[in-house]
Formats: sequence, structure tokens, C-alpha cells
Amino acid sequence: MSTLEQTETKASKTQAAPAQLSGSQAVLEAMIHEGVDTIFGYPGGAIMPIYDALYDYNDKLKHILVRHEQGGIHAAQGYARTSGRVGVAFATSGPGATNLVTGLADAMIDSNPIVCITGQVFASLLGTDAFQETDVVNITTPVTKWNYQVTDATEIPSVLAKAFYIAQTGRPGPVLIDITKNAQIQLFDYQGYEKCTHVRSYRPAPLVRKEYIEAAAKLINEAKKPFVLFGQGVILGRAEQEFKDFIEKGGFPAAATVMGLSALETDHPQHVGMLGMHGNYAPNVMTNECDVLIAVGMRFDDRVTGRLDKYAKQAKVIHLDIDPAEIDKNVKATVPVWGDCKETLPALTALLKPLDHSAWLQQFRDLEKEEIKEVIQPELNPTGEVMTMGEVIRVLNELSGGNAIIATDVGQHQMVACRYAKFNSSKSSVTSGGLGTMGFGLPAAIGAWYGAPHRDVVAIIGDGGFQMTIQELGTIMQFGAKVKILILNNEFLGMVRQWQQLFHDKRYSFVNITSPDFVAVAKGYYIEGNKISERKDLETAIKTMLDHNGAYLLEVMVGKENNVFPMVAQGTSVSEIRLK
Repeated sequence: MSTLEQTETKASKTQAAPAQLSGSQAVLEAMIHEGVDTIFGYPGGAIMPIYDALYDYNDKLKHILVRHEQGGIHAAQGYARTSGRVGVAFATSGPGATNLVTGLADAMIDSNPIVCITGQVFASLLGTDAFQETDVVNITTPVTKWNYQVTDATEIPSVLAKAFYIAQTGRPGPVLIDITKNAQIQLFDYQGYEKCTHVRSYRPAPLVRKEYIEAAAKLINEAKKPFVLFGQGVILGRAEQEFKDFIEKGGFPAAATVMGLSALETDHPQHVGMLGMHGNYAPNVMTNECDVLIAVGMRFDDRVTGRLDKYAKQAKVIHLDIDPAEIDKNVKATVPVWGDCKETLPALTALLKPLDHSAWLQQFRDLEKEEIKEVIQPELNPTGEVMTMGEVIRVLNELSGGNAIIATDVGQHQMVACRYAKFNSSKSSVTSGGLGTMGFGLPAAIGAWYGAPHRDVVAIIGDGGFQMTIQELGTIMQFGAKVKILILNNEFLGMVRQWQQLFHDKRYSFVNITSPDFVAVAKGYYIEGNKISERKDLETAIKTMLDHNGAYLLEVMVGKENNVFPMVAQGTSVSEIRLK
């Protein structure tokens, strides 16, 4: 063979050979192949190689530099909730990784699909208490759907493919991949990226059993007072239309959990309100009056059930859920319907007989009139001088038309917003349900806007929770998320104060909170703002906020000692719900 032929043959082999990539580049290639467009993160020493590689991927991946890792993961949650895709957060080792734990716990209990990448010290230093080393795998095991530590770059493509698959299939949840620094630097023969479609021993959606569908349909068709409870599972299963077909064919009254809000438009004639501790009067009371209780994609949380020994004891229970662990966990199911509700609901609907439940539905509306008179009307249209949180939400509804995404923090304002906000379309409510994380609202709203930048995003936040992640105003300043921030300021940690008033003889222990000049703080971040304390200014102020082309902060001073009712006191039955 000639020298020229040998050279050509060598060149041909070189072209056919796998590309040499670093582990860091492999991480970013995985992001691109999984369709990731936005990453929320904060760099540091142990993840620096990934950030160095990211420098060359700026045209393909948008990175949002948050001001705290907790803000990063909450932003990833907000992104996931409004986009329906996997949210991604990057953090370094040690305190960077541990700052993700609250968000991981929040995402775990609220079933948010998140993939977190954390840097870690060199593999040779593991277990030596090296600088910024923490055992993040063991720390996060209880609050992740899956986690894994990579010490060899050759694992990265397959591990990340598995991470994205696990995060978004079945009951979604957070996954954390911890990558040692040597694996990030290491060069290896990159064979390409193949998405994961199967993991041995992991069954995302259980097999749908025809006999259970038939048994459920029989119970429903024989029911005189069927009642449907729906949760976030309807949204996560992308089964909003299937759910609507189901309740409309059956004529069932349907009530949402906090996490189920926006799965069904608020003004649907069969939507009877929100369940739970601060939910609506009728659905709570009627839970203990129905003869068949149909739960779809919800987990019977204690804030929904109240005392379990007094919860729906008269009813046969049909529980539709993708997670078999939720069946019989809190409430015993007469008929369990395992599976993805995108599949189980149409199968069930096909077996329903069209029945008239209008008289039963009217009983809900009759009870609703009592709540409107005693609670809703005074809250939404108060006659006193002091503004209420409810009237602020009412005006927001009127001006937004129910088309905005509402992201809340945690507290009284959260319950008021969940009770009174109007939702015309799915994926419009972003809140921390199971964990109740103060500080969630602002960063989650930022992520929500990146998940749906074509929509208005309004963050409704209390004066306490806002100060927990106020630094994320810097993220808005730098990257331009057009988030509208509506602070409902009652100068208290309002929900704790309400409990201290009702159950601790008004012993207000450390719930008075002093706040800075929020408008001045916002202006320090080059964000426009306004503060009002009089009703006559409310409509104009909210309109100005919504019309502003960019982020805007509006602080509204509301009643200091207003309470959120109705209320199911802890340790009582849902039928013992108090109107005042």
C-alpha cells in the first residue's frame, strides 16, 4: 500500500472514530438532546468545568444566573409547571448542593419533574471532608425520585438519559445527578446520545385492569350522589379534556385540590370549588354526604381529609392514580383504578350511562349561597375602610380576564388566591402545596415566565415570604423576566397569626414582621413599582402593573388581622368546617 493510500485510510478511520468529549460537554449534549432550552443555576468550584463548557453552548442553551440555589430549583419547578417539560437546575458541591434540598423536597411531594446537576469534589477526595464536600446522595435520597453519583465520564450519557426518563414518566418527580470534578474533566469516546425508554424494574404506569374499570363504572352508574375530587394528576397526565368528558357525561359535581386548580376552568358549571382546610363550604360538607367518591389524580392529603376517622365513611371510594403507593395509603379504596388517567378516564367514560344528577349538583349550589353570603361577599366586596386580600384578587380577575398564570408564595395570601383566582386554562396555578415553602413564590414565578413567556405571570406574595427570596429581584434585573409581583402586605406572618388568634388566645408570638420599603428595593434593582393603601387606587394600580412592559412590583396594604375562612380546624371533620 502506498504512503498516500495509507494516509487516506488513516484519515477515513479518524473520521469514523467516535468524537472525544469531556464529561462536561457530554452533560450539555444531553441537555440539548432532551430538548432543554433553559437552565437555572449558580456556578462554583466543583461544577466549574461544566460552566466552562457552557461558555461554548450559549447559542443552544439559555442559562439564568439566579441569586441563590434555592431560587434556582424553585425557578426550575415553576418552569416545569407552566411548560409541562422537565425543569433543570445546576449547583456546585457542598452548600450549593444542600441549598437545593428544600426545592427537592417541594418538588418531590408536589410531583414536579426536575433534573438537578450538582458538581462534586474529585473522586479521589470523596470521604475525606474535602473543601465543600457533602454526601449529597445520602442527604437527598429521601427527597428525590432517583439520585446517582457519577465518577466516570463514560457513564454520563446513559445516566442523564435515565434521569430525564425517570423525572418525567409515571408520577413525575425530582432527580439529582452528582458528578465528580474528575468526571467532568475526563475525555472519553463519545458514542452519541440515546434517550432512555425503559429501566428494568421501573414501571412508570401500572397496567390498567379492565375488571377494575368495569367495577368502578358499575358503582358510578348506580350512584345517586356521586362526587368527583380532582388533583394535579389530571394536569400531569395531560388529561384535561378526558377529565372534562368524564364529568360532563356523568353530570358529576367536581371539586379541586389546591394542586388541581386550573385542570378544569373555574367557571365550568360542574366545578363546585376547592377542597381542603380553607376550601369551599359545599365540597367539604358534601364529601360526607355523597354515596360514591371518585378521586382522580390526588393523594388524600391531610389538609383535604381532616380527621380520617370521620372522612367519607358513608361513601364507596373509587381512586384513580398512577402511583400504586397512594392507593389505600390514607383512604381505603373500594375500587382502585391504577394507571395513567389519560388512559383510565376514557375507558371509564365509555362505560358510563348518561344520568341526571342536576338535583344533587343543586345541593352544592344551595350551600354555596350560604358561603357567598357569610364569607365570599364580605371578602370580595368589603364595606369597611380597609382593603381585603380577596378584593385585590377580584380586581385582578376582572382585569386579567382569568388568563394570567398565578404563582403564589405560602400563607394567607396563598389560600385567598387559590380560593378566588379565576383560571381559564390549564397550567395556570403555580403554588407550593404539599411542603408549603415560604420563599417559593418569586423564583417560581420567574421560572413560570420562562416556561410560558407568551403569558402574563403574576406572583402573589406575602410580606414575609417575599423577604425569604427577595434577592431574586436581581435575577429579574439581569435577565428581564416580565414578572408582575403583587405583594399583599398585612404586616404579619398572617397564617401563623390567624392560628395564634384562634387557637392560642391571641398570644401573638413573633409574628409581627417589619418590612423594608419594597418599592424602593425594587427600584434599586431597576424594577418599576408602586404602593397603595386605599381602595380608590386599586383598579388603576393593578391595571398599570398588568400593562407595564416588563417586571413590576405593586405593594397593597391590606387588613392586618383579617382571617381566611371557611376553615376546617386541625383535628376536626370536613363536615365541621367553620364559616367564621
